[in-house]
Amino acid sequence: MKSFRPASFANMLRLRMARFRLFASIVLTGLPTMAIYFGACTVARAQERPYFVTYNHQMEEPGSLEISINPLFAAQRSGGNFLASWTELEYGAKGWWTTEFYLDGQTTYGDSTIFTGFRWENRFRPLMREHWINPVLYVEFEDINAADKTMLEVVGHDVEADHAPPNVLTRHNRQREIEAKLILSSNFKGWNISENIIHEKNLSNSPWEFGYAVGLSRPLALAARPYSCTFCPENFTAGVEMYGGLGDRYSFGLKDTSHYLAPLLAWNLPSGLTLRLSPSFGLNGNSHRFLLRFGISYEIPGFKRRVRQMFRAKKP
Repeated sequence: MKSFRPASFANMLRLRMARFRLFASIVLTGLPTMAIYFGACTVARAQERPYFVTYNHQMEEPGSLEISINPLFAAQRSGGNFLASWTELEYGAKGWWTTEFYLDGQTTYGDSTIFTGFRWENRFRPLMREHWINPVLYVEFEDINAADKTMLEVVGHDVEADHAPPNVLTRHNRQREIEAKLILSSNFKGWNISENIIHEKNLSNSPWEFGYAVGLSRPLALAARPYSCTFCPENFTAGVEMYGGLGDRYSFGLKDTSHYLAPLLAWNLPSGLTLRLSPSFGLNGNSHRFLLRFGISYEIPGFKRRVRQMFRAKKP
C-alpha cells in the first residue's frame, strides 16, 4: 500500500487550483482587455437582454459590438461540481440581423479544464416596427463536444446525468448540430413577455429534439432621469424565466426531461457594462438541483465605424 505523501498532495492541490485560475483568466481577461482598448470612446448604455436562456425581440444596434462572458456554476450529483462558461461576441450586421459567435469551455472539480467548442448564431427580425407580438427567427450552428456544460438551452431528454461522465470520455464525442428557434416577444406597460420554441438536430442520424423557454421581466422604474445615474431603479431589470426539454420526434412530451425556474436581475451601468445574475432551481429529479448564472457584458457602439477609422489612420 502506498504511503501518504504531504508534498504530493500539496502539488496536486496546487495543480487543481492552477487549472481553475487558468480557466478563469481565459474567460475573464478578454472583456477587460477590450474595455481598456476602447475605454477612451464614449459608450452608450448597454442594451443587453436580461435573460440567460430566453430570447426577446431586441437586436444589437447596427455596427455595434457587444462582448460578454457568462459563467455557470452547477451542483452535480454522481460527479464533480463544475464551472462552465461561454464568451460571446454579438455584432449588429443590420437593423434586422444580429450575428453572434461563441467560445465554450468548462472546468470540473476533480477532473480537468477543457475547451468544448464554438457556436455561430444568427437572428433575423422580419418586422422592424413594434407590434403586439414581435417574431424573430433564430438559426445556430454548433460544433461542440459532449463535455460541453454551458446549458445555453435544454432540449430533448437533456438531464443532469448527462454531465456526470468524466471529461476524458466525453471530450472526443463531437456533436455538430443545427438549432432553430421561433422567438415571440411582446412589450406591454413596461413588461416584456417572451416565448421561445426550440428545435435542435444533430447532423448525424439523430431525431429532432424540442424544448422551450419563457421569460417575464420589467425595469424597476420606467421613467428615466435626465442625468447619468448608476443606482437609479430604471437601471435595474428584474424577472424570471423557465425552460426545459420537450422530448424528441419519437417521444414528444415531458417524460424523462428536465426543467428549471430562474429568477434574474440585470443591472445596466451608464458606462456600457451590464451585469446579470440568476440562480436557477431544478423542478424535477432529472434536473440539476441548483445552477448559478452570472453575466457581464460590454457594448462598443459604432464599432464598425471606429475600426474603419483606425485602419484609415494607419495609411500613409
